[in-house]
Amino acid sequence: MNKAEIRKQFKEKRQALTDRDVNVYQDLLLIRFQQLQLPYIQYLHTYIPMPNSKEPDPAPLVDWMRFRDLGLSIVYSSIDDTDFSMKHYLSDDNTEFCLNQYGISEPTGGIEVESIQLDAVIIPLLAFDVNGNRVGYGKGYYDRFLATCREDVLKIGLSYFSPVQSIDDIENFDKKLDFCITPESVYAF
Repeated sequence: MNKAEIRKQFKEKRQALTDRDVNVYQDLLLIRFQQLQLPYIQYLHTYIPMPNSKEPDPAPLVDWMRFRDLGLSIVYSSIDDTDFSMKHYLSDDNTEFCLNQYGISEPTGGIEVESIQLDAVIIPLLAFDVNGNRVGYGKGYYDRFLATCREDVLKIGLSYFSPVQSIDDIENFDKKLDFCITPESVYAF
């Protein structure tokens, strides 16, 4: 299948989930995430799920990591629609968020963090394949962003569903995941 077909199929699969399904899957994602043997992470980049998308929410995973390491710095991005780039900001108790043109919460400013400082990135996705390729939402924000990160940055995806066998139209600029966490398993690539 190609990315467009996968996007359509997995958006429909997500919308078919009940609130109970989502709650159970979220609990299982946290359990699976806790099984990862992660190296020391000082800067963790994450995302805020889109409202009404039934997108996996990384917040419980981030909360667990914060509990485990009080020195962990959490980073969120804001997007620039003129050049499809992202700016990254350290989150603290004073960070203010607003909705962007896609209805996604993003920081309005703060202490900027360079992408090369990031140790790990939790990446939004719609689907992934058995080789660690991902299907995002089609704008390429994360692929452009990940190209500016260190080569050893950990790229972690979250999905409520198992991988597809393959994505037919992978491009050279598409960035692979290192891990994808599902309710049933941890996939390492």
